[in-house]
Amino acid sequence: MPYKEKEIEKRYYSIGEVAEDLGVATSLIRFWEGEFDIIKPKKNRKGNRQFTKTDIDNVKLIYHLVKERGYTLQGARDLIKNDTSAARDKLDLINSLRKVRSFLIEVRDQVS
Repeated sequence: MPYKEKEIEKRYYSIGEVAEDLGVATSLIRFWEGEFDIIKPKKNRKGNRQFTKTDIDNVKLIYHLVKERGYTLQGARDLIKNDTSAARDKLDLINSLRKVRSFLIEVRDQVS
């Protein structure tokens, strides 16, 4: 049986990588870290933030609520505190629909 390399997946991401993924400034993520209890990146010996997949999902949830849905910080905090799973489920549904939409657009463009 031939040796197959497993795809290496990162455990930790820098604040710069998270900010670039969302298209926001690193200062905004640091600000949200102070405003929302669900963002708790680990810090290495140098003090650099190390975000896990869970941390990134939480940042994306806050981004969705504040930037895409127009919630105030307090409104987003209340929603997350009262029903995090419902908010996350809605975000997952929206992301799934976006993927389907882009797939359909790709198919349409190939047919045209």
